[in-house]
Amino acid sequence: MYRALQCSLDEDLSRFTHFLRSRGVVHRITEEDGKQVIWTHDEAGAQIVQAFYAEGIPDQAFDSVEKASPATGSSNWPLVWRRLPVTLIVLALTGVVALLTGMGSRPETIGLFTFVPVDANGYFSSEMDLSQWWRLVAPIFLHFGLMHLAFNSLWYWELGRRIEMRSGGLWLMGLTLLFALISNTAQWWVSGHALFGGLSGVLYGLLGYCWLYQWLAPNVHFALPKGVVVLMLVWLALCLSGLITMLGFGAIANTAHVSGLLAGCAVGLAAGGLERARRGRQQ
Repeated sequence: MYRALQCSLDEDLSRFTHFLRSRGVVHRITEEDGKQVIWTHDEAGAQIVQAFYAEGIPDQAFDSVEKASPATGSSNWPLVWRRLPVTLIVLALTGVVALLTGMGSRPETIGLFTFVPVDANGYFSSEMDLSQWWRLVAPIFLHFGLMHLAFNSLWYWELGRRIEMRSGGLWLMGLTLLFALISNTAQWWVSGHALFGGLSGVLYGLLGYCWLYQWLAPNVHFALPKGVVVLMLVWLALCLSGLITMLGFGAIANTAHVSGLLAGCAVGLAAGGLERARRGRQQ
């Protein structure tokens, strides 16, 4: 057990511990030497508790937890929409494009979302058309098959909502557009193939961002289970090895994955470093 925090006996920690439980932070409280002590199972949990306590939890966050309690019997979708609009909009756009393209099976509509335009004969242009600027981002909404769509959508929900809850919708939107631009451009530039798509490059960017930020400035929102990071990195390694393609899962946009991850790590390193410095000045 790790000693995460100690407080005066006069301080009411009931709402704080309720919030920790709602976020899956396993802990317990004991009384020692006239102090309340919060214990966690590992050092990472202790850092999360300390970061939460230092940042302070606004009243509306407690209200959200209470409103979202199963005892209310409501789905709370209006609350989810208010807190996670960008995450939901990206997922909705992904679903709409999946319907329009028939999960990547309709050539007549796929061309609307490729990185470069398609001419009247069905051939891809050899150059980018910056007058059609949306194509720099559009491939992230293009998916090929239900499994591809479901996998990427679930991971965007998991990673995107964490960032939006921590830093707001505009920040998540900026990261999504940045990682889309970098991963799409890199994939087209290196592979020379225009037909690729999916949120994977963005997902690896968001993963790298949360991973490095959490390493430098721990907070409860970016506290990904170690197994999640390991799983995605192992999957990346398997894709790079060519084994996934050999097993019949189709061509993998490896350059998009790697470039997205590197970009995410770079931004996470910068943002996490700034936050760590800010906390240091406040101590």
